[in-house]
Amino acid sequence: MIKNTIIPDRIKPGDEIRIIAPSDSIYRVGGMDANIISQQKLENWGFKVTFGEHIFEHDMMNTSAIQSRVSDIHAAFLDKNVKAIITVIGGLTSNEILPYVNYEIIKANPKIICGFSDFTALSNAIHAKTGLVTYYGPAFASLKMLGQLGDYQDNYFLTALTNNSFEIVPSKFWSSGPWYDDNGKITLYKNQWSVYNPGDAEGIVIGGNLDTFTLIQGTPYQPDLSNKILLVEFSEDNPWEEFSRDLASLLQAAENPKALLIGRFPKECKMTHSRLMYVLDKFPILKEIPVIYNLNVGHAQPIFTIPLGSKIKIDNNLSIKVLY
Repeated sequence: MIKNTIIPDRIKPGDEIRIIAPSDSIYRVGGMDANIISQQKLENWGFKVTFGEHIFEHDMMNTSAIQSRVSDIHAAFLDKNVKAIITVIGGLTSNEILPYVNYEIIKANPKIICGFSDFTALSNAIHAKTGLVTYYGPAFASLKMLGQLGDYQDNYFLTALTNNSFEIVPSKFWSSGPWYDDNGKITLYKNQWSVYNPGDAEGIVIGGNLDTFTLIQGTPYQPDLSNKILLVEFSEDNPWEEFSRDLASLLQAAENPKALLIGRFPKECKMTHSRLMYVLDKFPILKEIPVIYNLNVGHAQPIFTIPLGSKIKIDNNLSIKVLY
């Protein structure tokens, strides 16, 4: 076990999972009817699903008041029946709530909390303040993904939340776009993870959505970045050029990184292989540490679930071993 790290208990059938909205409300993703498949999946796996009191509240940014979001976080951690927490979806506002969260409540009642994208700010703040391992994986709305992409995502979601150690390997295919649109056409592409600089590394993994992570750099909610394996991914809302300066900022903040793991870019970013090589070639440190890109994490589909703040091992076999 990693010193000063809190590893939450695994979940099992019969346990209660609470859905909360620390960023956007469930209104933004179509409400309960549009996400009933997610609830049914969790229930079919044997879990009881409950919802935060304020997940339906929404304002002009599709989020709710800071007090409402914080109240649901505290209620979920304080409820002894709740064994895991899943966020509704991402958004743009989770960093707003960080000063108002009572981290002592979380530290005294550790449990699994999972999400991605804007959840990066909250997940890393929780780890920085409490040592609790958090989970970077599907949000509640993401769980309604079906087909072979959904199968890959579901497998790693359940594996990460129910097992003490496991290995992550690439999916057979990937896609980018509105997979949730019944009228949209999903194009599948053959998937493989790629190496920019080879090597082996073992260490604690920290990161998430890069454009969100920059919001907590230099704040009390940034975890210790020294001697870490850095995991980054990029959302479809930003052009590829932004990745260059956000990566520069991260590498300037992270002392002696052990490795860099990069999620696959959504097509909306217009990141190409030559553009990515151009960005990575800028930074001498990336010639000295292992760098793997096109991983199944982030805003292209499907995504795996990985515990942030846990110990992992990577090697040239292009797999990730979660060691806790």
